[in-house]
Amino acid sequence: MSSTTNPSTHHTSTIGAIGAPSRRNTELALLVFAVVIPVFAYANVGLALDGRIPTGLLSYGLGLALLAGVAHLAVRKFAPYADPLLLPLAMLLNGLGLVVIWRLDQSKLLQSLRGFSPSAPRQLLFTALAIAVFAVVLIFLKDHRVLQRYTYISMFGALVLLILPLVPGLGADIYGAKIWIRIPGLGSLQPGEFAKIVLAVFFAGYLMVKRDALALASRRFMGLYLPRGRDLGPILVVWAISILILVFETDLGTSLLFFGMFVIMLYVATERTSWIVFGLLMASAGAVGVASFETHVKSRVQSWLDPMREYTLSRQGQIGHSDQLQQSLWAFGSGGTLGSGWGQGHSDLIKFAANSDFVLATFGEELGLAGIMAILLIYGLIVERGVRTALAARDPFGKLLAVGLSGAFALQVFVVAGGVMGLIPLTGMTMPFLASGGSSVLANWGLIAILIRISDTARRPAPAPAANPDAEMTQVVRPS
Repeated sequence: MSSTTNPSTHHTSTIGAIGAPSRRNTELALLVFAVVIPVFAYANVGLALDGRIPTGLLSYGLGLALLAGVAHLAVRKFAPYADPLLLPLAMLLNGLGLVVIWRLDQSKLLQSLRGFSPSAPRQLLFTALAIAVFAVVLIFLKDHRVLQRYTYISMFGALVLLILPLVPGLGADIYGAKIWIRIPGLGSLQPGEFAKIVLAVFFAGYLMVKRDALALASRRFMGLYLPRGRDLGPILVVWAISILILVFETDLGTSLLFFGMFVIMLYVATERTSWIVFGLLMASAGAVGVASFETHVKSRVQSWLDPMREYTLSRQGQIGHSDQLQQSLWAFGSGGTLGSGWGQGHSDLIKFAANSDFVLATFGEELGLAGIMAILLIYGLIVERGVRTALAARDPFGKLLAVGLSGAFALQVFVVAGGVMGLIPLTGMTMPFLASGGSSVLANWGLIAILIRISDTARRPAPAPAANPDAEMTQVVRPS
């Protein structure tokens, strides 16, 4: 007699289920460099300023290592298959930002300004709170798809966050922009930093449902597929909201960020180039229109068009003009290729904005073109890993959310770096992780946590199907 085994009883390979490495040890090794490099920079700044190692070097190094360790343990425990680069890259930028903020705190010029208070201790406190937020997101957000349930609640929450700075008694007008709220004991916070995450959740949920309708085209004109008139509603609403933000809060950066993020996500959802073209045309028309009558926006455009003239007027005591952009351009120019060295620049001449809007000018002067390219490369890697996460995501909502968060991060870096370098008008936003600002560091660490959660879900191997022991013993007997 001969026997053959039923094909349905063949063993299923579990290589796909157990073979994927978690890369947590790789992340830990990279975190060591992300801590050592800022500590080395801190020592260099102290030697340049005082000729000796700063007394706070050990406490700074241990504190940064502790924060990195807490974040790593949270990822290792609650997101073991997450991307291994996102956390070290963010920690490196945050550590370097703390060093430069402390370096500017030592400036006698800044210390002589009215109302001066050191920013580094406050920034370190907010960094610790941000790492706690990072861990909390990973612990309680076990599946990013849960956020899809709150699509329209997210829209309402984002609108509330955007309206808060306009509430009398709560909002604060700081240097012409009405984007802040004052909280006793914490100082001022910028709700727009958190609104970008909440809006990304709303856009992802909305576009996942409506993408088929938005992808339909009524006619073709000059190589572009024109959307149907009734499908223009969503982009018109978001465009109107961005214009209202620009008008009432006089905040060019937030307006560009929100509208640009929506257009990017709309393009990814529909794969229609026409949405990009319409978005750029509408953004340009809105910005030009508002800049023609809104005083604060107009002054920023004038400063961008002729920064040297604005510098001269500022020297003459003219009110309403700023010399910050010209000082920033001189800082970049004096840095040259390799820079003047840690702690040996003069970017403190930018004064109160040196550690916030214009912190990139300090890097440009003291690290030169090479240092700026390295900083921008780190930002580019964060965006690239976010886009890679979107490509690997297994669900449409996760793809759109990862693209939206990565796009918002990239746009914020662009508008800040572009403004400081004179490429576009100044926006007043803060450089992620580098600049002094509690709301910025809290929101961006939350953004990184959500990207890590999505990447963990995308990279996590599928469980092996359960074997049937009874089936393995079954044989089909054929007569000889």
